[in-house]
Amino acid sequence: MKLFPSLYLFLLPAFVILGTKAPGRSTGEPAPVSFERRQKTINLLDKNNASKWRGYDGNRLPPGWTISDGMLWMNNDAQPDPSYKGGRDVIFTGQEFEYFELTIDWKIARGGNSGIFYHVKEGHGSPSSISPEYQLIDDENFASMHPDLKDYNAQFGAEHPEQLQDWQKTGADYAMHTTDEAHKLLHPVGQWNTTKIVVAPGRTEHWLNGVKLLSFEPWSEDWYARKKAGKWAKSDKYGTFKTGYIGLQYHGSSLWFKNIRVKPLQ
Repeated sequence: MKLFPSLYLFLLPAFVILGTKAPGRSTGEPAPVSFERRQKTINLLDKNNASKWRGYDGNRLPPGWTISDGMLWMNNDAQPDPSYKGGRDVIFTGQEFEYFELTIDWKIARGGNSGIFYHVKEGHGSPSSISPEYQLIDDENFASMHPDLKDYNAQFGAEHPEQLQDWQKTGADYAMHTTDEAHKLLHPVGQWNTTKIVVAPGRTEHWLNGVKLLSFEPWSEDWYARKKAGKWAKSDKYGTFKTGYIGLQYHGSSLWFKNIRVKPLQ
């Protein structure tokens, strides 16, 4: 999640600020994917794929990012490397994905902020302005550790701008669709969480620790209405790519990821 003003930020409508809950109560059981054929699961951190991670618009991992012992992690205290050219977000460049099931284990530092991108294309400054984002953040401590959040949220007309908004919380489709907070199971900082993202024809789902948080139809009338009325109204490329890389966001905090697996769907 980007928490900095930009040329394209403006007042979000009430349905984004206040959040619209996903319809229905989740049972915690995975929804069936109506495909006749599923491809083999790909481990994005195994010995064949670990070297295919690099910085966005870069040619290697950015400073602070390390792959070791089956884990991809960012040390926010790492020394800068002035020779590095490229973005600080990382992407898996081994394959582009259209329809898929992505599972990933993650944990975040206290007060941390990050996200999982998909359908990423390079050459656009960063993934955040073009790619859908599964939000990762420390729901409990972020607001108290980042007083600048108040000014950021005030521009959206938030009733309580000093608080993390529903569209900014873990599991949200950032600035588009909010989570079912009543049934969300988020483990605290320092403990591992498991995210699943399902992108299928006519349906995208966000899961957290076995519970479905939200479901929406991309490129539907509702989807375009949210884009037109919200943060992305002047971001012409946002959400337009229907295939692309998977990426992980760096946003000023230490991060840990493991068991990153993708099952392409046909």
